[in-house]
Amino acid sequence: MSYSNNPFLPRARMSAVLLVRNGWSVRQVARHLSISPGTVSKWVKKAPSDGRLGIPTLSSKPKTNPNRIPWEIERAIVNERQRHRRCGQVIHQVLLKQGIGVSLPTVHRVLDRHGLTKKYSPWKRRHTLLPRPEITKPGDLIEVDTIHEMINSSQRMYVYALIDIASRWAWAWATDKINVWKTLSFVKLSQKQSMFDFRNIQTDHGSEFSQHFSERIGIPHRHTRVRKPTDNGHIERFNRTLKDECLNDLIKNPKRYNEALKEWLRYYNEQRPHMGINYLTPMEKVRQLFPRS
Repeated sequence: MSYSNNPFLPRARMSAVLLVRNGWSVRQVARHLSISPGTVSKWVKKAPSDGRLGIPTLSSKPKTNPNRIPWEIERAIVNERQRHRRCGQVIHQVLLKQGIGVSLPTVHRVLDRHGLTKKYSPWKRRHTLLPRPEITKPGDLIEVDTIHEMINSSQRMYVYALIDIASRWAWAWATDKINVWKTLSFVKLSQKQSMFDFRNIQTDHGSEFSQHFSERIGIPHRHTRVRKPTDNGHIERFNRTLKDECLNDLIKNPKRYNEALKEWLRYYNEQRPHMGINYLTPMEKVRQLFPRS
């Protein structure tokens, strides 16, 4: 009988054994199930005394492999991974410099066999990386991020932040929870406060910026590269400025935060000069790029 991963086979084998135990001959069971008598005999020998248990399908993996790499090389790959936590490509180059000849796919297989690779969740929806747009005027690219604040050991609050790359115009809003619907509300609120349309949005891979957000926002949404916060450098720097100049001295409460943010954002957008836009304020930059605004 050919090898199979059918999950019902263990119970089917046990059913054949139970027929033998109930008085059927081996040949009768074999004819009834259209299998060889020798197979039924093997199942009878392997069957546990408890009829409730099935006869498991044994692994078809060979016990030995003449082409398997030596144990010393496999140990070197694992040790390098555990010592420096580097990826397979780097480990491959390190081993080559040490005079150990091994292919890159072999390095990856060894790491996978020892459980040293990070698997993608089969339930996670992948993001399509859109090309970064050319930035010439306000609204061409908007960076969005979330600041996490600890109220106490078991409670958090959050601050959504947004900045326009061309003009440095920014907006922020505090809330007691984050999810896709809160993110949608924040972006729509920011759009009402701005003097220009948002044409592209860029975020990291937080759950509040998931594929569900991308499908509902109605604006092209691109994600940064994984573990590359520098891709969102403008909003990361704005977050630091926001905390240093406004939030650090406040009681951690969404209502208090929003009251302070209203005044500080007016100062930030209309009075505070920015080195990145030649010491103009964001509103002055917007008027420079949009003379009629």
